[in-house]
Amino acid sequence: MTASEYILALEDKCFKANKTSLDLLKNFKEAETEIETLKSYNMDLKSRAAFYVPIKTDPIDVKLAEFINNYPDRSKLKLMFIRDSEGVYEFGLRKVKVSVQRDKILIKTGGG
Repeated sequence: MTASEYILALEDKCFKANKTSLDLLKNFKEAETEIETLKSYNMDLKSRAAFYVPIKTDPIDVKLAEFINNYPDRSKLKLMFIRDSEGVYEFGLRKVKVSVQRDKILIKTGGG
């Protein structure tokens, strides 16, 4: 092998190594962008995540879950409904009776 052939072979190896480095750098940048996009989606999904899972066979519980999970400003919901039995819930320290009439949720506290 002559000196010029050797230099050409080295230049070819250097070119291929540089090309590989650029390809890896491009893939890395794309992965970083995808990670940031996925983080954003994750945060969005967490903010939308339903936090009340109803008992699907209980129509009152399903309706209450729809109301809670679609409430416009969930940060204002300080107390949670905890299901005791069909139509009976604990809301904070109170027991309440919940019913559905004409697709509307009705809540009655202990007194009436």
